[in-house]
Amino acid sequence: MTLTVVVFLVLGLVLLVAGAELLVRGAARLAARFGISPLVIGLTVVAFGTSSPELAVSVQSGLSGQADIAVGNIVGSNIFNVLVVLGLSALIAPLVVQQQLVRFDVPLVIGVSVLFWVMALDGRIGLFDGLLLTAGIVAYTVFAIRQSRQESPEIQAEYAREFDGGASAWIDRLPVQIVFIAAGLALLVLGATWLVDSAVAIAHAFGVSEIVIGLTIVAVGTSLPELATSLVAALRGERDIAVGNVIGSSLFNLLAIAGIAALVTPGGLDVAAALVRFDLPVMIAVALACLPIFATGHRIARWEGALFLGYYAVYVSYLILAATQHMALPAYSATMLGFVLPLTVITLIVLLARHRTLPTAAAP
Repeated sequence: MTLTVVVFLVLGLVLLVAGAELLVRGAARLAARFGISPLVIGLTVVAFGTSSPELAVSVQSGLSGQADIAVGNIVGSNIFNVLVVLGLSALIAPLVVQQQLVRFDVPLVIGVSVLFWVMALDGRIGLFDGLLLTAGIVAYTVFAIRQSRQESPEIQAEYAREFDGGASAWIDRLPVQIVFIAAGLALLVLGATWLVDSAVAIAHAFGVSEIVIGLTIVAVGTSLPELATSLVAALRGERDIAVGNVIGSSLFNLLAIAGIAALVTPGGLDVAAALVRFDLPVMIAVALACLPIFATGHRIARWEGALFLGYYAVYVSYLILAATQHMALPAYSATMLGFVLPLTVITLIVLLARHRTLPTAAAP
């Protein structure tokens, strides 16, 4: 591996983030021009825009024959979104979420995660699977637009401040918006090509599988827009945006990105057995970890955010040990299965039980 490969990897990540930013800004202002509300823009245009790096990389990987990177990127991004993006956002400020859609979206993420795993059991996300997933994102977008009309004025105002206010006058010009969108798409395509080629070269140089590269370096890199959006929203106190961005992007990853990548890749996306056995179940478990958002007072406390971050460190450590076939792997796996996972399940059960007893205890 040469320094040139590392340089192109970094440049690819930079172009992906810059392209996503230009695409989001241009598309959001263009949508506002046609009278679309800021809340709908946030739930659809921005969620899709922040997921555009994953789309570019997964499509490019599928067309290049690196399906392991394509699927690993989708799975790894969803794991990163919840454990790191939500975790860091909760550390900044405990996330108290009022958004009505979260009550529907979180169970939907869990259900779609399970569906994706079932589709992958035969080792492939085929053409029919891609059509079904793509139809799912269309149906979800229509549902989100209709449900957004029921949101409270406070939530409407929050999204208006984030996606409609404070823009410079020159951004409101139609030619500028078109240039932003076109430039964003061009940067995404170029960045995805550089990132995928560099990631494959690094995997070959270190003898690491393309799956691990997709689950880690590529997934983290393509999730940077979600991380930036949610952290800034949390710092501003816009907690609905911080959480809604993560949940919306996770759904887009599974439905739109996996669906489109499966449709454009000849023969569909091959799914490695290792992903089916371990990483996809982890993704489902991580989706289940979102339950406290709507089951324990619509709140993610700081300690829960720290727990999320700790779990991501544990997950990445496992990937490294497995990739290097380290002698500590059996003991590490046994500790996870025998102690950490049962403790997590017990914690969730206690949280749910405590939440259910609170109204009774508070009653006179």
